[in-house]
Amino acid sequence: MDIIFWYIFAGIVACLVAATIVILVSGHKQRGLEAGETRALESPEGETPEEAQAQEEATSGEPIPEGASAPSPAITPSVETPEAPQSRLARLRRRLASSNNALARGLATLLASDKVSAQTWDDFEAALISSDLGAGPTTELIANLKNRLSIDGVSDPVQARDILKEELIALVGPDMDRSVNVTGADGEPAVVLVVGVNGTGKTTTVGKIARTLVAEGKTVLLGAADTFRAAAADQLTTWGDRIGVRTVRGPEAADPASVAFDAVNTGKTEGIDVVLVDTAGRLHNKTNLMDELGKVKRVIEKVAPVTETLLILDATTGQNGLVQARVFSDVVQITGIVLTKLDGSAKGGIVVAVQRELGVPVKYIGLGEGADDLAPFDAEQFVEGLLGQ
Repeated sequence: MDIIFWYIFAGIVACLVAATIVILVSGHKQRGLEAGETRALESPEGETPEEAQAQEEATSGEPIPEGASAPSPAITPSVETPEAPQSRLARLRRRLASSNNALARGLATLLASDKVSAQTWDDFEAALISSDLGAGPTTELIANLKNRLSIDGVSDPVQARDILKEELIALVGPDMDRSVNVTGADGEPAVVLVVGVNGTGKTTTVGKIARTLVAEGKTVLLGAADTFRAAAADQLTTWGDRIGVRTVRGPEAADPASVAFDAVNTGKTEGIDVVLVDTAGRLHNKTNLMDELGKVKRVIEKVAPVTETLLILDATTGQNGLVQARVFSDVVQITGIVLTKLDGSAKGGIVVAVQRELGVPVKYIGLGEGADDLAPFDAEQFVEGLLGQ
């Protein structure tokens, strides 16, 4: 009887062991099928995992170690789309209207007076002179206003404001050609040479001008000919990278004329519309540095004519800016002015004064630190901003 019991017990144990083995083998096969399906989904249609690895090795030129994953594709940095020039004008006009500059304050005082007395005119004259408008333009404006307001018997504030606006626009010069010459001749690129003293925001302004040209549909190349200031080329390259514009640069302390030559030559070879050349900031009273600036221009013109020479002026420097403008104009023949930092403590009269001094127009104004806070200058919108309209 005992022998029969043990035979039965052994049979039961054998059955249990066999069942366990069957279950384990079935589970292993199922996991293998699932893994195979996953690899099939990750591989191109009809391609085995081995074929996928071979294809990856053929593309990269190097074998992929077993168990290692394929490298991720390189991330292309996003390229910004600059703001259109026309929308900038409206925004900058609003900012100018809210700025606290001397010319705007003087105009507000005159317009707020119920009765314009001799003292009112004296205060207005003092405000105009303190705004860097200059003695000549100040005398001219006051004389014209007195004639029109008294002879015509104007007492209505709205009509007086309109007359003031007309006289200011005439003073700023609405008929001056403020277009930037960015059209080269005979298939050559237009070359814009940018000059100025240290601290005016010159390199930053070059980057902002590039943004306005890209917004107008131009192809642009930057030339980093400021080889004296540490990191100037890096700064310009960063501005270019943001809008997909390449920068031609040389080693630190390289000959600026050589870098400028390479940039313009590259632009000519590649069919670029505009080459913007940044130059080293220099003091206007350093004769050797100013002579070198003349050399840069002469070397550039061995490749293509300089179509535009823009002087960057800090609007807060006032009369000292006029001295700078005079000297630079003698060396490289300035064709246009870019006024930066015209918001805040800037004195709006500098626009008129610098134009009278050089006989060349203000072509761009900057009213902030933003990438698109530079706009083509428009006489009427500038005056409207001063008047708070």
